[in-house]
Amino acid sequence: MGSDEKVDVVVIGSGMGGLAAARTIAQFGGKRVLVLEQHYTLGGMTHEFSRAGRYRFGTGLHYMSASAGPFLGFMTDGRAQLSPLPDEYDALHFPGFDFAVPAGKERFRERLKERFPAESDAIDRFFRTTRWAMAGLTARNVLASFPDGVRKAGAPIVERLFPSTFRLLRDQVARSFRDPRLRAVLAARWGLYGTPPASSAFGYHGAVPLTFFMDGTAHPVGGPQELNRVVLEILRRYGVELRPRQTVHEVLLEGGKVAGVDVEDTATGRRYRVRTDTVVSAAGVRNTYALIGKSHELADLPEERSAVMLFLGLDRSPAEFGLRGENHWFMPDLDEPDGVHRPPGEGTLYVSFASLNNPAARHHTVELLELVDPKVVDQWRGTPGAERPDSYRKFKDELTERLLARLEERWPGFRETIAFAELATPLSFETYQHSVRGSFYGLAATPQRLRSARAGCRTPVKGLFVAGQDAWGSGVVGALAGGLMVANAVLKPRQLGTMWRAIRSGGITRDAAGPWEGYLRVARIEVLTPTVRRFRFESLDGGTMPFSFVAGQCVKVDLPVAVEPIERSYSICSSPGESGFVEIAVKHEPDGLGSGFLHKDLEAGLAMRVSGPHGEFTWEPGSAKGTADPLLLIAGGVGITPLMSVLLAAADAGHTGRVVLLASYRSEDEVLFGPEIEALRSRLPGLEVSIFATDRQGRIGYDELLPHAGPATRVHLCGPAPMMQDLIGRLAELGVPREAIRTEAFVSGRSRETRREKAHAIAAAAAAAGVTEFVIGTDGGGPAFSCSPGQSVLDAANAVGVALPQSCGEGACGTCRVRVLCGAYETDDRGMFSADELEAGWRLACQTLPTGDLVIGQ
Repeated sequence: MGSDEKVDVVVIGSGMGGLAAARTIAQFGGKRVLVLEQHYTLGGMTHEFSRAGRYRFGTGLHYMSASAGPFLGFMTDGRAQLSPLPDEYDALHFPGFDFAVPAGKERFRERLKERFPAESDAIDRFFRTTRWAMAGLTARNVLASFPDGVRKAGAPIVERLFPSTFRLLRDQVARSFRDPRLRAVLAARWGLYGTPPASSAFGYHGAVPLTFFMDGTAHPVGGPQELNRVVLEILRRYGVELRPRQTVHEVLLEGGKVAGVDVEDTATGRRYRVRTDTVVSAAGVRNTYALIGKSHELADLPEERSAVMLFLGLDRSPAEFGLRGENHWFMPDLDEPDGVHRPPGEGTLYVSFASLNNPAARHHTVELLELVDPKVVDQWRGTPGAERPDSYRKFKDELTERLLARLEERWPGFRETIAFAELATPLSFETYQHSVRGSFYGLAATPQRLRSARAGCRTPVKGLFVAGQDAWGSGVVGALAGGLMVANAVLKPRQLGTMWRAIRSGGITRDAAGPWEGYLRVARIEVLTPTVRRFRFESLDGGTMPFSFVAGQCVKVDLPVAVEPIERSYSICSSPGESGFVEIAVKHEPDGLGSGFLHKDLEAGLAMRVSGPHGEFTWEPGSAKGTADPLLLIAGGVGITPLMSVLLAAADAGHTGRVVLLASYRSEDEVLFGPEIEALRSRLPGLEVSIFATDRQGRIGYDELLPHAGPATRVHLCGPAPMMQDLIGRLAELGVPREAIRTEAFVSGRSRETRREKAHAIAAAAAAAGVTEFVIGTDGGGPAFSCSPGQSVLDAANAVGVALPQSCGEGACGTCRVRVLCGAYETDDRGMFSADELEAGWRLACQTLPTGDLVIGQ
């Protein structure tokens, strides 16, 4: 056993319930929280996986309420972006008839009355009962977060007040309606929480399909993993430490209280112990009680159902079959609507089309889910995945075929679109979800669960709590609520008041001074030259843009060119006064991974993750020394992009001062924004434009600058690195102060690759020499700080909180200028400095990789 660590709180499992508990306890309790996740991927059932290099699949979140709601709004700081499903979001298929569930409880109720007019009054009574059952479930779950004495006293009262909450779903619909078809419609969709009508408590059914989903449904833009990404980013901001590949073997008890956990790092095999007096388990009640040797105390809880899931990748859109993104539920018959006694593949089947509902999806996928008895794979349980016999493969192949046959029967020709298929069984969920016997939704949603003292966030052990689905209910938001119940049990009353006020606010308002981050839709793609295209981005709903910017700034775009996207920065060329869109212009570089995707693969309509605005290459009307000072804009090639934004901003502001644009291109065929610039002449009376085709006229030099540059000139310079380095020197010769020259450089994907390769080589050389860190000193008595081999000066400074000027972090803006006074390093100057400045030691901190100790200044 390795040496002990000590933290305030350990959270086992990184599902949404564990993460909700971790955040609230860290944020409002001020505790140091450590999250231990057995999987190699954080995020529980919000994570995704990829196959065949292009298909992405969710593992547990298929759709959710159309409104993020206060819980999810809080967990994502209001950053959750949801794309609505079609209005008729659930299509129910029974033998002999279909029923489409519309968004809105009143519309659902009216449609039921239209189809079943003889039971109109009964339908009204049923929905009143549903509201009461939902209230009872909420009361029971909140009560379960209170100390044991309060729960014991209150539990019988809750059951007396809310008897329908505890009644079986089958019994509730039987006593409410005569028509078996109406009973079937209202008992359908039990697959949203996993327990068939003959066993499930009506409170869960009333809460999930008949309340939570009633106002319409949605899918996360960017997929479930986008929620995961945002939540994990926020947790790190609150100091929560997240460790994947960590298996907790035991929760340690001393004197009946939690004392810590024994952990194995499965990546290295190291065993260690973490001391703490508070453990939150988001691994499920059954796993939690196993960790303290008390599994026998759960014998009265019914066994849970597992699932089979078939993941399909298509080479054509499902829209060809008339599908719009609605979910489809196939029920085998009315007498046995759950199909639980049928062979796998023949029971109640749920089919979703995530790619039709996710505007960021590039390739089409389909997911099929059927809840099954975990015993169907008992004969192969306990055998390693790579050693399972051919009979297991045969079982999967035959089950896949049965499921595909059901799709083909409904949509003839569907099978021909399938390019990829993979089936997950209960053994898959045991392995990746680490659930007992592949349980998909945690504890069965039965009356026995509602009455059990073990089914909730509290345990008999002081300091041990349960978060997630077992502490509240099914699904991602249900698991999140379970994490908040843990906070109810752990935090002090004053802290709880602050927490619930924050949650009720539904997320924080974005800091207007910081960059916005989220998805925008590609509204238009326009060819400007043979090598340059202009791309217009709009908000997903077509309304006002979610951020404003200053002329000269850029946006960062995540480009899905591989399994993991790459990020690129592109200058904005549209006017800051335009609130409906932003535009960028991008040149196709022959070996550019990002520009290649934008030019060859991107289509209008796709949503892209964007952040912005970024950059300090800015100009605002009336800024700096005033509008009387000459403004000199110099562009090389596509470097005119941010300068177009400057010109448009000047025109919108009624700028009357002198503005000179010098733009050079390799040939006349490559001249950009000619019509736009010509149109600006009438709006900018002081505009002077000179276009240079370098194949005929040569480059911009001293003579071309002479009539326009002087001590009072402000310069914005953007273009290739050699051009910029030369012109910075020429401008200095003409008396332009260095602080009056703003620069922005091109950043290619190959430049990043080169820096990564250099970083790897530096790290490898240092490791071979036994060097673990370099020291970066600062002149003027500032603090020295360490730098790991392979880190840039900027990354090392940020890691220890040493403040350096910065913006883009990738060498485009030139903000992070430092002087290297002594020491060894490798760098890329990006053309941001003149030859004299380079000689004086000026470098970009984000591009400078120490190979030894350094001393820097500013």
